[in-house]
Amino acid sequence: MIEPVSEDSILIRFGDTLDEQLTPRILAAQQTIAEQLGDWIIDQVPAYTTLLVVYDLHKVDFRRVIRAIELILTATGEDTSEPATTGRLIELPVYYHPDVGLDLEALAEQAGLTIDDVIQRHTATTYRVFAMGFAPGFGFMGTVDPSIATPRKKTPRQRVPAGSVGIANQQTAVYPSVSPGGWNIIGRCPTRLFSLDSLSLLQTGDRVSFTSISREDFLAQGGVL
Repeated sequence: MIEPVSEDSILIRFGDTLDEQLTPRILAAQQTIAEQLGDWIIDQVPAYTTLLVVYDLHKVDFRRVIRAIELILTATGEDTSEPATTGRLIELPVYYHPDVGLDLEALAEQAGLTIDDVIQRHTATTYRVFAMGFAPGFGFMGTVDPSIATPRKKTPRQRVPAGSVGIANQQTAVYPSVSPGGWNIIGRCPTRLFSLDSLSLLQTGDRVSFTSISREDFLAQGGVL
């Protein structure tokens, strides 16, 4: 479904529920729109179930861009081949410990698991980046093992350290900078996820795996306690 958002943008809806299978479809459509309509397009923003398309009003009108995108969606919908853009695989090291995992012990107790169980289950999954937002470099990833999926905290912290790895319901994320936040913090990542020079390490569609590292390795890789 395509719907107008403003005079120069439209929103394409691919579904209405969180589904990892939607991400390749959204990225395939984004890629094809960029290739075929690039001269008209100013920006595209993929998210969980949607693709926002911003176009140049000086080059194309609403009706014409809608018709062109409908043709593209029909073509990509019939194409069952693997899309060219499937996302990179990025490995992020994490120091899982109550010293930095502010909610690690509480989450384990609530789930009826040991801390080692929580770590094993968090690192056993390869996550998909569904969307970018909240803060520069912040990637919303899923889906988390149901046994460790935990609701957001009722009262957010005013300050969450940069690199903090959190869980909120079925999603996990790494805070790229110091900020307020209500996710359950289980560890800390020494990898820098955003800088003004290279911008965001993560992009929508990427796949992310977490590996557990020691305190010594965390500090050696630039981590800050």
